[in-house]
Amino acid sequence: MSFKITGSGSYIPKLTKVNDDFLDSQFFDKNGSSFENSNSEIIDKFVSITGIKERKYVSEKLNSSDLATEAAKNAINDSGIDPETINYIIVAHNFGDISCNSNQIDNLPALATKVKRNLNIKNPKCIGYDILFGCPGWIEGVIQAKSFIQSNMASKCLIIGSETLSRVTDLNDRDSMIYADGAGAVILESKDSHSGGILSHSSATYTSEGENEFLFYGVGNKISNEKFLKMNGRKVYEFALKNVPLAMKECFDESKENISSLKKIFIHQANQKMDEAIIKRFYRLYKTPPPDNVLPMNIQEYGNSSVATIPTLFDIVRKNNYKGHKISEGDIIMFASVGAGMNVNAITYQV
Repeated sequence: MSFKITGSGSYIPKLTKVNDDFLDSQFFDKNGSSFENSNSEIIDKFVSITGIKERKYVSEKLNSSDLATEAAKNAINDSGIDPETINYIIVAHNFGDISCNSNQIDNLPALATKVKRNLNIKNPKCIGYDILFGCPGWIEGVIQAKSFIQSNMASKCLIIGSETLSRVTDLNDRDSMIYADGAGAVILESKDSHSGGILSHSSATYTSEGENEFLFYGVGNKISNEKFLKMNGRKVYEFALKNVPLAMKECFDESKENISSLKKIFIHQANQKMDEAIIKRFYRLYKTPPPDNVLPMNIQEYGNSSVATIPTLFDIVRKNNYKGHKISEGDIIMFASVGAGMNVNAITYQV
């Protein structure tokens, strides 16, 4: 038996916000003080580190479950399956359906049940649930779906990553320029073939050295008591460079494939500089430089949409020649992510 992605889909919001839109913002540090540098200087430094030049925001009328539904429809159509044959709908997110002009988290009922309703699936044996695992949530959902199939609890699973981070960002925080909205989905099925599909996977959660404080939902600064998405960027960067390459190597070694056969790495689009450094360290573990075209990236124009970054990028590359990136049947690729928890995971996959 193999565990194959038979369809993919994505939903990219239509509203684009460019960096110049932040020129009139008021940015404060954690003590509520203004920065000495001008916003123009702050933005220039921001671009040099993250690579982000624009990001996508959802319209006022849509919530995360709406984005998830559209991505799911595209994945189902792409796979050609009957929605009534889906055994599990797994939706990865972090903040639920947050309505416009509100930063209150709404996870009840689960987004997966809303997606099932929106898809008009009648079968009560189609189980829907959400997974909260930080930015690596979509990958973890795929890993769980594979386990369901492997244990004969399912034959078809719909796994979605959806987020509207624009609604939980502190507009007085420089990090607000990082975050974006979007949704991506895949259908994972069991196939009789004994080759291809998911070859290996690895997951880990780190909590013993204060990692819960690296990314969290909390009070922004001394000016306001409202809660927003908050990040200790330096700590996240250091953690990722230390732990992600090792997790990727553990995962890839388990696949028994040769490093030279790895064609593409779909890593969480968090920060261009960080992602490129992770890939260099990963290949350094094999004493070889990374290939020139191994790392597709869309963070420059889409921003960081958390759980949605990998499935949306995968869908775009799978269906288009995106910035010279494409994948073909038989290619060995890898998914890898890091995020709040702090959680790390990876999957080796043969197309």
